[in-house]
Amino acid sequence: MLDAEPTENTLLEVNNIEVIYNHVILVLKGVSLSVKEGGITALLGGNGAGKTTTLKAISNLLQSERGEVTKGSITYRGETVQHLLPAALVKRGVIQVMEGRHCFEHLTVEENLLTGAYTRRDGAGAVNADLEMVYSYFPRLAERRRSQAGYTSGGEQQMCAIGRALMSKPETILLDEPSMGLAPQLVEEIFGIVKSLNENEGVSFLLAEQNTNVALRFAHYGYILESGRVVMDGPAADLKENPDVKEFYLGMSEEGRKSFRDVRSYRRRKRWLS
Repeated sequence: MLDAEPTENTLLEVNNIEVIYNHVILVLKGVSLSVKEGGITALLGGNGAGKTTTLKAISNLLQSERGEVTKGSITYRGETVQHLLPAALVKRGVIQVMEGRHCFEHLTVEENLLTGAYTRRDGAGAVNADLEMVYSYFPRLAERRRSQAGYTSGGEQQMCAIGRALMSKPETILLDEPSMGLAPQLVEEIFGIVKSLNENEGVSFLLAEQNTNVALRFAHYGYILESGRVVMDGPAADLKENPDVKEFYLGMSEEGRKSFRDVRSYRRRKRWLS
């Protein structure tokens, strides 16, 4: 088992958790990670590696899918949170943006954004100020604010989902597969906005992502999951230069670029599994 990176200003700490679905299916096997205050942490791996399950374990959304954390602990600012209701966790400043750009399709973009502020009690003026802040980061949403969300593009719906999370005044956002199904230009735009929110608003991010190349360019620290286990972690800059990560996740080797199919066609030589 790899331990989470120890830091003196850790916000979120996942310590050796095990997750089981339907009382029998073991999905996560001793996962440990930490999210540093003011940082962008990437959770990397292929489809089925356990990234989404990890995020749902943190946000306490597993029960709706008959999943549960059976071992280990999850703490936020030093307090155990795995038994809190999701709404209580949101009030503490932790919110998840689900995979698949879940918007209320029949509501307008602005109505979607305002639903993110339902737990707030700081008055309409503060909510409206944050709404304008969201529009400043997502000018496309300002242009489409009166449009029905179901008729906006995939990129605009992803922006709407992130903007709705921002309306809850989060300290930490769990962002699940933000690049999924989007054109490369839109992916760059959304990751650029994530970076700006991190730097300018102080929002910490834990993002689950299959697009390792993009994620490691924007993240500060990364964890790689395979089959429900953390198999490697380190500063994003170090992971980008790691020969195993280059070969098996970035499609690069000492001989040059390899296709994904070629990389997967032979028995893996990963040092961490030897």
